[in-house]
Amino acid sequence: MSSYAGPATPRSSDVAGTLKLLAFLALSVTLLVLDHRGDWLAQARSHASVAMQPVWWLAGLPSRLGESVRDDAATRTRLAEENHRLRNELLVGAARQARLQVEAEENARLRGLLGAAERGGLDVQLAPILDVDLDPTRQRLMLNAGTGLGVHRGQSVIDAGGLVGQVIDATPTTAVILLLTDPDHAVPVAVARTGVRLIVYGTGRSDRLELRNVPLSSDVRAGDVLITSGLGGRFPPGFPVGTISALRPDDSRAFLVGDVQAAAQLDRGRDVLLLRDQASPAHGTPPPASPGAAGDTP
Repeated sequence: MSSYAGPATPRSSDVAGTLKLLAFLALSVTLLVLDHRGDWLAQARSHASVAMQPVWWLAGLPSRLGESVRDDAATRTRLAEENHRLRNELLVGAARQARLQVEAEENARLRGLLGAAERGGLDVQLAPILDVDLDPTRQRLMLNAGTGLGVHRGQSVIDAGGLVGQVIDATPTTAVILLLTDPDHAVPVAVARTGVRLIVYGTGRSDRLELRNVPLSSDVRAGDVLITSGLGGRFPPGFPVGTISALRPDDSRAFLVGDVQAAAQLDRGRDVLLLRDQASPAHGTPPPASPGAAGDTP
């Protein structure tokens, strides 16, 4: 027969847990009451939030750094593209400006040509230069005008500064000009100041002509302007040929040799004038030179 052991006694661990729960509940209620009356928990949360700001900033730093790197890369790419576009525009603008400047200079030379012909009362024909041959042994120009436009051999050629040369060959569409500076070319000239007759020879250089066999007794000096004398009938008289830049004795010491700066702009320009009428310029004076050669005009 079983015996009755009596009522079970509660374990100490259960009692402790219950007491802790009741303590926590009492503490919670107390805190709720105190927070409701004094709002001190809200202030604690605010202070805690301020204290956590550095932690949040550090936590978001990698993301911000990534965005900054992406933005910097995009900005650099955009700036590089803009720089490339602006550089191209600058190069194109510079090329256009250079072309306009060349065209303006060429128009000024063309106006000088036509103005000299008009002021001198000359019957001339404007001819564009097609090709240039300035070899030291061969000084030629080829013109884009020939017998089909009335060009013929022996025709004198000038520009706004003075005599350029003469036509030595012509086809229906082109003509070849022998320049004053050709080594095989000689032009009878006269000193504008005194009328002394001399001969100017080509040297093969586009910037220099030469006087030879000038008598020591001749009234010739550096700075004298030389014009065509008309002797020989090849060139009409009165056209500027050049200016004596220097005089020196020749090897025999019996004559003088002179360096002459050509009046015509033999190494530049895209057009020349062909004289249709071989008569002298109006009033017996040479045509006015362009502003750049005004000092070479007698």
